[in-house]
Amino acid sequence: MAQSVPSSRNLTRWMWIALGLLTVVMALYGRDLLNAAGLGFFAKYPKSSVIPLAKWLSAAMKWLIEDASFGLFSFTDLTRAIAWLIDLPYQFVLSLLATGFRSGFGDDAVLWMPQLSWVAVIVVAIMIGHYAGGVGLALLSGAAFLYLALFGQWTSAMVTLASIAIAVPLGIAGGVGLGVLAYRSTFAERILRPVLDLMQTIPTFAYLVPILFMFGFGPVAALVATIVYALPPMVRITLMALKDVDPEIHDFGVMVGTTDRQMLWKVLLPAAKPGLMIGVNQVIMLSLNMVIIASMIGAGGLGYDVLTALRRLHIGEGLEAGIAIVVLAVALDRISQAFATRRRLSAEAKRGGPLMERYPQWTPAVIVLALTMGLSFLLPGSQSFPESLTFSTGSFWEHQIEWLNVNFFDAFEAFKVALLQNFMLPIKKFLLSLPWAFVVLLILAAGYTFGGFRMAVKMGALALFLAVTGLWDFAMVTVYLCGASVIIACLIGIPLGVWAAVSPMAGRIIGGVIDTLQTLPSFVYLIPVVMLFRVGDFTAMVAIVLYALAPAVRYTAFGIRNIDPQIIEAGIVSGCTQRQLLTRIRLPLALPEIMLGLNQTIMLALSMLVITALVGTRDLGQEAYSALTKADTGRGLVAGLAIAAIAIIADRLISAASQNLRKRYGQLPRAEG
Repeated sequence: MAQSVPSSRNLTRWMWIALGLLTVVMALYGRDLLNAAGLGFFAKYPKSSVIPLAKWLSAAMKWLIEDASFGLFSFTDLTRAIAWLIDLPYQFVLSLLATGFRSGFGDDAVLWMPQLSWVAVIVVAIMIGHYAGGVGLALLSGAAFLYLALFGQWTSAMVTLASIAIAVPLGIAGGVGLGVLAYRSTFAERILRPVLDLMQTIPTFAYLVPILFMFGFGPVAALVATIVYALPPMVRITLMALKDVDPEIHDFGVMVGTTDRQMLWKVLLPAAKPGLMIGVNQVIMLSLNMVIIASMIGAGGLGYDVLTALRRLHIGEGLEAGIAIVVLAVALDRISQAFATRRRLSAEAKRGGPLMERYPQWTPAVIVLALTMGLSFLLPGSQSFPESLTFSTGSFWEHQIEWLNVNFFDAFEAFKVALLQNFMLPIKKFLLSLPWAFVVLLILAAGYTFGGFRMAVKMGALALFLAVTGLWDFAMVTVYLCGASVIIACLIGIPLGVWAAVSPMAGRIIGGVIDTLQTLPSFVYLIPVVMLFRVGDFTAMVAIVLYALAPAVRYTAFGIRNIDPQIIEAGIVSGCTQRQLLTRIRLPLALPEIMLGLNQTIMLALSMLVITALVGTRDLGQEAYSALTKADTGRGLVAGLAIAAIAIIADRLISAASQNLRKRYGQLPRAEG
C-alpha cells in the first residue's frame, strides 16, 4: 500500500502532461480536425442549439411585474410597500444630515428645520469614537469628518452616510435573522448556502436591472441593491459564530431552564457577539464599496461624484471623492471594530446611576447639538462649512497625470504594446481557438482529479452552461482577461508576500500599501489608468491587477509566517542556503495558503471585470453592463450567472487542490495561526 500513493501521483502527473500536450494540439488544429471529421458541433457551439434563457427570464420578470398577484395584492403592491418602508427612515436621516426638513414639494418646499451643523456631526463623531475606543479613536473620527468638510465633500458624504445608516442596520438584521434560521434548521442551511454563493458571485450589474424594474430609479433601489450585496457575509458569519459558541455555555442555558427564545437572545447571541461584530464590520465595508455602483441607479452622494468624474475623465475630482469614501470607510471601520469590546466592558463597569454619569461623553455632544441647532435658526447657512475655507487637490492630480502623459507617453505606449502583443493577445488567441467541448473535458478531468466524480459532474455542468446559453466566446474573453491579470498579480504579489514575511520593516511598508489599495473604491483605479493608457483590454488588466493584488500578498505572507520555526531551524542545521530554505521549505509548506490567496485573487479579478466594462472590454462584464444600460433583465442575469459559473468553477477547483495539498503536507507539524 505504501507504494500506491506515489504511483497514483505519478499516473496523475503523466495524465496531465498528456492533456497539456493535447491542449496545445487542439488549440492549433482542433477546430480544423473536428470540422474535417464532420464534428463541427464540438468545435464551435451552434447558435441553433442555444437555449433562449435570457428571453425566458425577461418574460418571467415582465409577468412578475405586470401580472403576478398574491390574493388581494399584486407583486407591485408588495414592492411599493417595501419601498415605502425603506424610504421613510431614509428620508428622515437624509433630512437630518444633508437636506434639512421641508414641507411641500419642488421649488415650493419650505425649510422649517435645517440639517445638523457640520460642527455637531463632527462632535458626535468624536464622542462616538471616544465612547467606543478612547482618545485615539476620537481623534481619528474627528479628523476623518473634518477632512470631508475641508476638502468640500461634506454634502455628498452626508448623503452617502444617510444611505449607510439605513442599509447597514437592515443588512445586519436580515443577515442575523437568516443566520439564526440556518442555525436552527439544517434544511434552511442547505437551501441558503447555494443562494448565498450565487449572491456573492453574481456581479452587481446583473441584479441591478431586476431591482430597477421592481423598485424604480432612485435611492430606494440603490439601498435594496446595497443590502443584497452586503447581506451574505452577515448570514455566513452569524451561522459560524453561533456554531462556535462553547457547548458548555449552551448546556448551562439548558440547565437553568431557558426557553428557546431566551436561549437565543440571552445566551447564544451574547456569547457570539465578537464574531457577530466582524459581520457588522463587513456589512459596513461592503455597503461603502457599493456606493459607486449604486449611484448608477440613483444613490447620489460620493459614489455619484466618482462616477461622474470617471465619465468626464476628471481625475482630480474622482480621486478626491474616492479618497473621501476611503476616509469615511476607515472611520466607520475602526469604530465598528472598537464597539466589539467597548460595550461589553461598559456593561460590566457601569451599572445604575444617572444617565449623564454613566455616559459622560454625551454631555458635550448634547450641548453642541442644542447650540448649533439654535444658531442655525438665528443665522441661516451656519450649519454648512464655509466654502471659502475648503481645499481642492483636483488640479494637482490632473497636472501630475498631464505631466506623465507629456513626458512618458511613448514609454507607456511601448510598454502597453509589448505586453499586449507578447503576453495578453497570445493568451486570448489560445483560449478562443480551443474547441468548447475540449475545454469542458479539461474541466471534467480537473474536477475528477481534485474532488472525485461528483465534483467533476458539477464542474462539467457549469462549464456546459456557458456553451448552451450562447456565451462561450464572451466567457473565454473573461477567462483571458481574468487569467492574464491574475498571473501578473501573482508574479508581483507572491514575491512581495515572501518579502513581507521575512522582513518586518518590509512587512510594515508593504502592509500599508496593500491596506491603501484595498480600501480604495474599485472605480477609482480606472480614472488614472484610463488617463495614462486610454481604453481597452490593457487598461482593464492594469486596473484589475491593482485591485486584486492584496490577497496574493496577504495569503503568501500569512502562509510563510505560519510555518513552524522548528522546521526552518532544522533546514538551517541541515546546511540549507537562504534560497534552498525558500524554494524547498517555505514555499512548499505555504503552498496551501498561497492557493487560497490565488482563489481570492481570482474572485476579486472577476468582480472587477464588471467595472472594467466601462473601459471598452468585450467580455461577460460588458454583457452585464450593456444589459443594465438597456434594462434587459434576462440578458443581465444570464451574463451574471455565467460569471458566477466561472467563479464557482475556479473556487471549487482551487479549494479542492488546496485541501489536497494540506493533506499531502499534513504529516508535518504546523504552527498555530
